[in-house]
Amino acid sequence: MYLPPHFKANDLAHAAQIVRSYPFASLISNDDTGLPFVSHIPLHLIEKSPAESVNDAANTQPNWTILGHVAKPNPHWRYLAARPQAVVTFMGPQAYMSPGVYPDLVRVPTWSYLAVHCVVRATLIEAPDAKDRLLKQLIGDHEPAYAAQWIALGEEYQHKMLAGIVGFSLAVERMECKIKVNQHRPESHAQMHAVYAAGNDNERALAAWMRRLGMVQVDSDSGGDGEQSHGQGQSSSQTKEL
Repeated sequence: MYLPPHFKANDLAHAAQIVRSYPFASLISNDDTGLPFVSHIPLHLIEKSPAESVNDAANTQPNWTILGHVAKPNPHWRYLAARPQAVVTFMGPQAYMSPGVYPDLVRVPTWSYLAVHCVVRATLIEAPDAKDRLLKQLIGDHEPAYAAQWIALGEEYQHKMLAGIVGFSLAVERMECKIKVNQHRPESHAQMHAVYAAGNDNERALAAWMRRLGMVQVDSDSGGDGEQSHGQGQSSSQTKEL
């Protein structure tokens, strides 16, 4: 993806947080005609070496494996078998940003968002016991209490359900993380944070990321209204950098 240096996130912990918080991903590979084929599915992240998540190595790549499955009638698993390399994208919180957050009028609107893209190599998971383990990891992510109900359904029903899916393991070969929250325009940060903090779920999540990145300092005694932006004001015009 287009990734200007000021939006490139090198902290693997940030990328992993986006993937875990927004696991409903797009799996993209080529079909038999050469066109992109996309499946929208929840995925499970395995960090094999969390200790390698460092902040100061621009070229550090994660040691990640991503698990998922598709319905057997979905031809995507056949495309993965024929052409194992694919792309997975995760979209984090996103929202419009008004030029009203700036102290001057010579500005344009833009869009704030977080995204993680992974180039992966797929290995199919077809054995029933391996698919069962995969499903239990997804259940653990989203509804751990359902695990007991799944077990109580009985082996015959479980095998019938497992026969209807094809699992896969995606080894991450390359990852890019983009955090685009106007980091390079510090004169906007205080008002931008105030607007997002009072907004919808996506906007509040972006405000939380601004705080996490140290873009604003929030006075805890003011209930979140006493934020101060980092950096000095600038008067240059903003351009759309999507």
